[in-house]
Amino acid sequence: MNLRFDKFKAYLLAWMCIFCANVSFAQASDTLKPFNFRARTVIPSSIDYTPNQVLKRKVPVSYWTKVNKIEYDISEVAFINWNAGGVSSLSSLLNSKFKRIYERGFLRWNNELLVRYGVNQQKDEILKKTDDNIELNSTIGFRADSLSNWFYSAKMRVSTQLTNGYKYPNTDDKISTFFSPANVFLGVGGEINIEEKNFSAYASPLTLRSTMVLDQELANQGAFGVTPAVYDEEGNLLKEGENTKTELGILITAEHDLTLWENIVMHNRLSLYSDYIDKFGNVDVDWEFRLNFKVNSFIRARLGSHLKYDDNIKIQVENEAGELVEGGSRVQWKQQLGIGVTVAF
Repeated sequence: MNLRFDKFKAYLLAWMCIFCANVSFAQASDTLKPFNFRARTVIPSSIDYTPNQVLKRKVPVSYWTKVNKIEYDISEVAFINWNAGGVSSLSSLLNSKFKRIYERGFLRWNNELLVRYGVNQQKDEILKKTDDNIELNSTIGFRADSLSNWFYSAKMRVSTQLTNGYKYPNTDDKISTFFSPANVFLGVGGEINIEEKNFSAYASPLTLRSTMVLDQELANQGAFGVTPAVYDEEGNLLKEGENTKTELGILITAEHDLTLWENIVMHNRLSLYSDYIDKFGNVDVDWEFRLNFKVNSFIRARLGSHLKYDDNIKIQVENEAGELVEGGSRVQWKQQLGIGVTVAF
């Protein structure tokens, strides 16, 4: 009996110990939050922390805004046994626009790269170039406060073309090529920028303009206003033509996008320049007008007009002998109509 009683006391004591341990653990667990395997925070052992401390990661702030847009237009006309006559043709135009804008505090730096290239193919004829332009614009400005639309700015613009230009059907003698010409504008002034109205205007009373003609053959001809080569009476070259012409004048530019209807946007871009020394008041004009018709997010149509006048650019014409001779300055105009696709990324 004593042995059995001793075993019973041992079992009772063990059971009481287990019961007390369970009660103590339950009381302690009431002060602990349940463990969440899905939403747990891992704290590196190298960081000192206190209980219930939340670690926050800083998200990097970018002051850059980017725009990448590529447009491709195509137009085609085909004739088969067409009684009224006509020539089948196919035209295409690639238009690209890349922007990088840096804004921080009262500083704004706007960079823009524009590239256009178009070709036309008619039946039984060679491939002809219809458009060719590459342009880089960079404007850095500073304003007095965050509410002002007026910036004190410095502006640089470089424009040229990619491939040779010809006066068709003559493809033996080029009339322009890469960096022949290249127009470089560098100036300081003021700019007003109203983003909510998609309007900007820039005026620089002090602008340096350089016209570059790096192709020596064109430079010797005095193309695009540079000083031509000097020859003796027998036609021997005495002095090569200069590759640059530098001017100092005033530059005014403006750009505006206006929504006429829900899917129709009118775009205007104007540049005016006049040299102080050489024929001041004789204004060089570069005006682009465009109507963009949006069909959906990718398809759109465009009607465009581009008018230019530069007193330094002399148009070549054919004389009675069929030779190309200088014909003086003329108004240049180009019109385009096409439908295509737009990709923005």
